[in-house]
Amino acid sequence: MDEKEELHLTSPELQVLSELDSRQFGFLKLRGTEHGRTRALVLKAVKYLEGMLVQVKEEERGCSPVAKRDICIDPKTFCKLGHFHLLLEDYAKAMSAYQKFYALEQDNWKDPLFLYGLGLCYYHYNAFEWATKALQMALYVSPGFSRAADAHLRLALMFKARRHWAAAAVHFRRARLAPHQDATFTRLELSFHAAHLLEARGLRKAARDAYERLLEEPKLSSTLKADVCRQLGWLYHRCVSLGEPAARARAAIWCLQRAVAAEPESGAGLYLLGRCFAAQGKVHDAFIAYRNSVEKSEGNADTWCSIGVLYQQQNQPMDALQAYICAVQLDKGHSAAWTNLGSLYESCQMPRDAFACYTNGGSAATANNAALRQRLAFLKAHLALAPMPSITGKRRQLPSIEEAWNLPISAEMSSRAPKSAPPPYPGKRDELSQHQLHTLHYLQKNSHNLTPQQQALMQQLLSQYRLAQAAKTRAVTKQEGSGSTTGSDTTESLAEDLLKKFSDVQPEIKKEPISSDTNTSNSSGNEAVLCGRQPVVKLEPLKTDPLKPVTFHIGMNSKQILEACKDNAGPATSWSVLGDGCGPPEPPSVPPPRLSPEQLAPPAPFVYVESKREAFSPQLQDFCLKHPIAVVRGLTAALKLDLGLFSTKTLVEAWPDHAVEVRTQLMQSADENWDATGRRRVWACASHRSHTTVRKYAQYQAGSFQESLREERERAAPLSDSDSGPAKRRRAARMLRFGTNVDLSDERKWRPQLAELQKLPAFARVASAANMLSHVGHVILGMNTVQLYMKVPGSRTPGHQENNNFCSINLNIGPGDCEWFGVPDAYWGGVRELCERHGLSYLHGSWWPDPDELRAHGVPVYRFTQRPGDLVWVNAGCVHWVQATGWCNNIAWNVGPLTARQYTLALERYEWNKVQNFKSIVPMVHLTWNLARNIRVSDPRLHRAMRTCLMQTLRAATGTLNTVRARGMPIRFHGRARGEASHYCGACEREVWHALLVREHERRHVVHCLQCARRASPSLQGFLCLEEHHMDELAQVYDAFTLHRPAPLGAHAALPPD
Repeated sequence: MDEKEELHLTSPELQVLSELDSRQFGFLKLRGTEHGRTRALVLKAVKYLEGMLVQVKEEERGCSPVAKRDICIDPKTFCKLGHFHLLLEDYAKAMSAYQKFYALEQDNWKDPLFLYGLGLCYYHYNAFEWATKALQMALYVSPGFSRAADAHLRLALMFKARRHWAAAAVHFRRARLAPHQDATFTRLELSFHAAHLLEARGLRKAARDAYERLLEEPKLSSTLKADVCRQLGWLYHRCVSLGEPAARARAAIWCLQRAVAAEPESGAGLYLLGRCFAAQGKVHDAFIAYRNSVEKSEGNADTWCSIGVLYQQQNQPMDALQAYICAVQLDKGHSAAWTNLGSLYESCQMPRDAFACYTNGGSAATANNAALRQRLAFLKAHLALAPMPSITGKRRQLPSIEEAWNLPISAEMSSRAPKSAPPPYPGKRDELSQHQLHTLHYLQKNSHNLTPQQQALMQQLLSQYRLAQAAKTRAVTKQEGSGSTTGSDTTESLAEDLLKKFSDVQPEIKKEPISSDTNTSNSSGNEAVLCGRQPVVKLEPLKTDPLKPVTFHIGMNSKQILEACKDNAGPATSWSVLGDGCGPPEPPSVPPPRLSPEQLAPPAPFVYVESKREAFSPQLQDFCLKHPIAVVRGLTAALKLDLGLFSTKTLVEAWPDHAVEVRTQLMQSADENWDATGRRRVWACASHRSHTTVRKYAQYQAGSFQESLREERERAAPLSDSDSGPAKRRRAARMLRFGTNVDLSDERKWRPQLAELQKLPAFARVASAANMLSHVGHVILGMNTVQLYMKVPGSRTPGHQENNNFCSINLNIGPGDCEWFGVPDAYWGGVRELCERHGLSYLHGSWWPDPDELRAHGVPVYRFTQRPGDLVWVNAGCVHWVQATGWCNNIAWNVGPLTARQYTLALERYEWNKVQNFKSIVPMVHLTWNLARNIRVSDPRLHRAMRTCLMQTLRAATGTLNTVRARGMPIRFHGRARGEASHYCGACEREVWHALLVREHERRHVVHCLQCARRASPSLQGFLCLEEHHMDELAQVYDAFTLHRPAPLGAHAALPPD
């Protein structure tokens, strides 16, 4: 910028700029002509801010170290600059500015506009892991964020691309619940993506029905109609469960022809139509469809690959070769084209070129193709012994791969992307050798004196060098954004086209903010001028909040808190139950130092109980609380518990029609987990849910045992020809059914069983005054109630932490054993990191860890056997997974010891679940207030954590009521009925306590939190506010909750001195 040039920003311009941030992305189109004046103003502001930053840097260079301290740049300047670059769609500069703000501003996580803009940048670059983290944090900081619908949709699409189906479904549901008046997508587009999620999950019939319902919508746009028809047509083509082949073929052709008619300029529908014609043997129609597809979208490697297949089937090898070459030049990682090209060369007796093509196909081509792997091994062995081909030998039917790469092609194939350097043979690399680099450097220095041959060599070397650099860049990008997907899988990628349309076809709802030219001759007080030394201008709203923030602390009494909240309760971001200014918890890294091999495989803590006195001793509870996981052996015998009350026989006799949830799983050994093909070890643990009754599962359990006895007899007998390999493999791949989550909460049904468990010591009972979960005041199934599990060998409970990190008790009824694995809670971040590495969601996914991989990552793993009668204590936060090794039943429930560690871990997981958009089924706020009413606390750490939560939620309740009153809404007292369940927001699924904002939706009254209610209706029109408690009562509870200091022993006998 010219030093003499002055830039003026007037007050109206500053007002306009102050209103521009990441929320306008997708609405304010600065590339078009409609907002040309706004674009010019944003460019002017960018130039102004960049000039100011350059000027400050120059002054810093010329200043002494002492003077540098007086020169500071407001970090918000970089954040605002990032917003401007984002709106201009200059993502690289936007990312740079956001990263600078992130580095300079310690409390960057409190700014949802920054987090949203940063997430959009990461999303643009397919860095899905980082984009997910940023968008989740934006929604955590501001649940009522005005762009929550867009954030949830992007999160859903990223989770869908990473195959995290459950998490994707959650975000699609929340995007649907969010108001759409300010969304950049329509409800029909959202329904299309939700239907595609059903298809991706394998729910093909449900997906078909959803697509067909969409086609009946009268307001369906032509573009979306084409997308729906393409997906539906391709679904009919490839899914055999949707009807007879002939009917499916007709339906597929009909849908794809409708897609072509709806969007004539797109080549995607024509390509799929060609695939369908080819599958039906209509070669001529397929060629016409493919040719038309190429004319519409030249750069489609899939189309050229399919054209090559048709030519190869028609015995036209040269034309097939040219089509395949077109495909791999457009997409060098197109494994199908490379594999087909290798097959073509092999059919023409050219094994060296076939081997080169198979190898270029990469691991994607051979991963699930055993025949191709065998073929590669054979060719490698054959070529190692074969002599090099002679130039004067027999004439080849096809040119070599390097020759074919540079051959001219026929006119009908000429419209494609320009050629690039030929691919290497196996053993060669894209990188230039040192000699080639020297040659390239020399040729570039003497480029003005080169012969035509030397110029051609220089261009070839330069092109190869650029390819190598691009490959390195792609590798780095892939590592940074592990969630990015390739476009070669047509069945998974067609619906993702709408992702690209986000920035192209979104509705315009923001009008031009500048209506007329502004007089630039205003006084200096109303304008910002860049000339000479000026402070960095904050482009913030001109209206400022006159209220001063109040510092809250747990030493304040209720009156002081309520008085302070009348003036300013603070923003919702300051109402965290962890304390004002505390950021959300993050998964911990694997703690140093590196453990030894012995420490990585620690023995499980066992304790043997031989008498009732030992069972009720405080030492037993202390032992359990000191270890991440522990086995108590002999407890049931010492207490004379009748475990037969929980046997399958007793259950059938008592309530044979009681419901049982069934998980169908693959039988495997406990320390292994294989994919469906049985070729690759994975972490994903697949199971399919269904339901049955106790009687029916008991029959299956008994039948499974009888079958096992029969197999034992067969193994003992001499093998016959019929006991061959295939039969053995069928037995090895056997499926099993695991009866889980049998609810034993009904005291009328299960009175004898529940009464028997009262014999346990207080710290292990289902209901006890020393158990936090007994103070919730209502039932939480499976946590403060008993659940039973009916197992056959191989039944698996996948890896998990208990809900809200509460402790759990598990009793093995027998007669068989269970094998347990456990990881201390300090290492759960390492387990989560490996889950993400395997493409699995830690909270939503189903995973079975590999103990060896965990130990190699520095994570210790306990492993032990639970025998009949053994009680397993799972301490707070311990990651564990279990597999039955025999036929047995187990009973389990959760407990919450009244310790600071248990309460803090539960509260931290409560907050982290908010970040992850995961529902906490333990209402920690409601529980904390009940604990404050019911118990006295003498532990200072527990008292401090609980009082902080009480203070913060009292602030939040008062702030909510103040907001409601400010909008003129009446507040009605609702109270709480005995046993009434805690309430959760119908939109974000967070706990809603004390102030319930209720609105009728589909003939149901749905509770909302304040943020979601304001997002749905800024004036709260249509909502009713219900108050659960009297504020005076809450104030009394808060003031009465003080640190209890028990009198020292013998103090009552002490006498005053004379």
